[in-house]
Amino acid sequence: MNTRPSLVRSIPFWALLAGSAATAATGAFLLVDKLGTMTTELTDGTATNVTVYVGQTTAIVGGILLGAGVIGVLLALAVAAVSTLRPHAPVEVVEPLDWTEADVQDDVAPVDAPAVVAPAVDEPAAAEPGVAPAR
Repeated sequence: MNTRPSLVRSIPFWALLAGSAATAATGAFLLVDKLGTMTTELTDGTATNVTVYVGQTTAIVGGILLGAGVIGVLLALAVAAVSTLRPHAPVEVVEPLDWTEADVQDDVAPVDAPAVVAPAVDEPAAAEPGVAPAR
């Protein structure tokens, strides 16, 4: 029996996909932002040592995060593709019951039938308080 959940209900799959997309987006933001800032300041001639050297390091970290995110998304797509090749548990086909109208009528009481009342049972009269019942 297959005990693994389908890919749509798999929390690790969605965590991989969401985490990879978030990592790629963060890396792309860092990379584009720092390279844009460095380009602008170097072109204007207002660049400082901090802008140039720290900006390069931040851009490299952004590129690494972008690459890791893209690899994670591709890995999630590969997992989705491989999961379609996995055999699923066979579905049991339940055959319909072969009832006839006579079988149904024997088991079910008609709706208009009077209710069956149990015969009354004679119970001994309750004794008065303080008086023991006769045996």
